[in-house]
Amino acid sequence: MSESIEKTIIIGSGPAGWSAAIYAARANLNPVVYEGTFKPEMIPLGQLAFTTEVENFAGFPAGNIRAFVESAVDPARHYNLPPVPEGHVKDGNPHYAVQGTELMELMKQQALNFGTRVVSDDIESVDFSGPVHTLKPASGDPVQAHTVIIATGARANYLGLPSEEEYKNKGVSACAVCDGALPLYRSKPLAVVGGGDSAVEEATYLANLKDAATIYMIIRRDELRASKVMQDRALNHPNIEVLWNSVVGEVYGDGKVVTGLKIDSTVDDTTRDLTVGGMFVAIGHTPNTAFLSGAVNMNESGYIQWTQPFRTNTSVTGVFAAGDVADDYYRQAITSAGTGCMAALDAERYLAELEN
Repeated sequence: MSESIEKTIIIGSGPAGWSAAIYAARANLNPVVYEGTFKPEMIPLGQLAFTTEVENFAGFPAGNIRAFVESAVDPARHYNLPPVPEGHVKDGNPHYAVQGTELMELMKQQALNFGTRVVSDDIESVDFSGPVHTLKPASGDPVQAHTVIIATGARANYLGLPSEEEYKNKGVSACAVCDGALPLYRSKPLAVVGGGDSAVEEATYLANLKDAATIYMIIRRDELRASKVMQDRALNHPNIEVLWNSVVGEVYGDGKVVTGLKIDSTVDDTTRDLTVGGMFVAIGHTPNTAFLSGAVNMNESGYIQWTQPFRTNTSVTGVFAAGDVADDYYRQAITSAGTGCMAALDAERYLAELEN
């Protein structure tokens, strides 16, 4: 193999990207991670950079996480660590579940410890037509690699309200399974926006939590788009109340957390105020695959398709996909990390076959 051609380039820096980097670096593939800039499509550290506490990533129970993070992460990057959550003190020390940015900085540090190289740039286009893959960064000359791992993730769709943006991670979320059990939302009435299967799943999950209060489903039309079985699940749940022909006009808050919503009717000019402690937006996700311009096979929603069961292979030999960019079902940090591991192992085995 030519020394001017990289063995493995990883595009993306969320749980999938860093997990792939850790495994690839330990396998002496000398990986390069293009971590992105601050474009909405691909930000450094991925979507978890927008997340507060992560209670469901195995191996990180609540405790004095900050002391561990500060001891493990390069002090030069401590500026990127979020503030310690207010009110989370036990025996005089911070006591909370790891926050999204902290978890990602730990993963990044682990990858760096094994020699991963990081480039703070975006990949704007690719050419997978030849035996060696060519990537065009936003800055600098094209780079080539024998294997490419695409781990650019997917971003949640939001309503686009300025007040919604103001309260993201302060009561506005796009993942009930990720955030719904956090103290911020516990025992409070909550709203779920959307009428598809995902919205019903989110509402049902919240409604089934211990001490759950009323869960309002905000539905634009007079019917749900969800499948019949999912509709029955929502309509028959004692803790779920459906608000038909309704949209969110504004998110209210006290400057720190969400306190309510302005609900506008879609059939007349009436409005009402709804007291809730949080809003979960479940109107879909957009995979970050536009830069590929169809270079690999995708489904109708733009998610990369794997070509073999339990393998991360794409339709292009030597190109692998990991994390939410290829997962429109689970979309969890821990599943993304798992497929990042799989992609690195798949790339390692492909390179071994290539050398032979």
